[in-house]
Amino acid sequence: MGINYKKELEDTAKSMILVHEPDTLIKMILRTIVQKVKITHAGILLYNKEKNSYILTISRGPVGLKVPAGFARIGVDNPLIRFFKNQKMKTLFKNGLVYEEAKSLLDKGVEPELKETLEQTLRQIEMFEAVACVPSYFMKELIGIFLLGKKQDETKFDKEEADFFSALASDVAMAIRNAQLFKELVSELDKKRQLFIHTTIALAAAIDAKDHYTHGHTSRVTSLSLRIAEKLFQKEKKQNDENFLEHLHIAALLHDIGKIGIPELILNKGSQLTDDETKIMQEHPAVGANILAPISELGDSLLGVKYHHEKYDGSGYPEGLKKNQIPFIASIIGVADAFDAMTTDRPYKKHISKAEAVDEIKNSSGKQFDPAICAALIELYHEGRL
Repeated sequence: MGINYKKELEDTAKSMILVHEPDTLIKMILRTIVQKVKITHAGILLYNKEKNSYILTISRGPVGLKVPAGFARIGVDNPLIRFFKNQKMKTLFKNGLVYEEAKSLLDKGVEPELKETLEQTLRQIEMFEAVACVPSYFMKELIGIFLLGKKQDETKFDKEEADFFSALASDVAMAIRNAQLFKELVSELDKKRQLFIHTTIALAAAIDAKDHYTHGHTSRVTSLSLRIAEKLFQKEKKQNDENFLEHLHIAALLHDIGKIGIPELILNKGSQLTDDETKIMQEHPAVGANILAPISELGDSLLGVKYHHEKYDGSGYPEGLKKNQIPFIASIIGVADAFDAMTTDRPYKKHISKAEAVDEIKNSSGKQFDPAICAALIELYHEGRL
């Protein structure tokens, strides 16, 4: 019986959000790859900001890499790194680089510039005894590169496996960035606040378990919110505001924390909510803001949590804010949250297609949603990035 890669991806993604120690997270990911795909070994070259280089952090498998974990370090000018940062190569090998396919391409004959780049890259892959490499990006930043050994049954990687690794790499980038962000946050707080942050993040992850329809919802909304923000910065031709992105990242991760106070009978009800139940459900943004209020370091992130259900025309909640009264961070999360809700099965409503959801967003522009944010999401859809 073949592997259900979609289920494995969903299960792994749900587990990743609970892990906040980067090294532990990477060990778990590599163990999953080795066990599920049954390959001889796997490793990750992970970017280290302090050293400005990529370090082989972990390697796993019954036949480990000859190069010990933590020993290998390659600079940002290494051919392997330059290969996955090159836009043309990213387009040609969007799901990663399989050694045999690249070798075959060389044998057929390619343009001189591509030939030299590929030859240099393949020599690096040989050094790590890998048969495939899959890049992991956070927004446009190359976070790391998966190094995959050959399959134990000697068969080649097929398209389904390549798609699985590509999708997994995207989730991994988000999870690693989350873990790094978490580590940076807690290092700035005293022990009491560290405990509170640990508890809060755990509660945010627990929402997926409590609200059955939202498995993976938090990570999807976070990812889409950041993509929308990136698109908005591009449209305005401005540099990304790192402080804004950090606050947006945290707010999106915690936007539904208030649902921890909503009865499960309401969260998972199989039919339309009554008026009284709707009022209770609509309390979750304010409840979430109250839970997080003691953490002054969260700053503008609290605005995203509290106001992500406000509407551009003033018909939202909890305060009926409209237009520019709504914090921009909350407006972004509101659009991402609505899009994911429409494209996800709910207890009383089946999902609609992405195209249909985009049409709904377009029709609600200037009414429920900020027009600029709607335009950014629509552009992302046409670029195939939703």
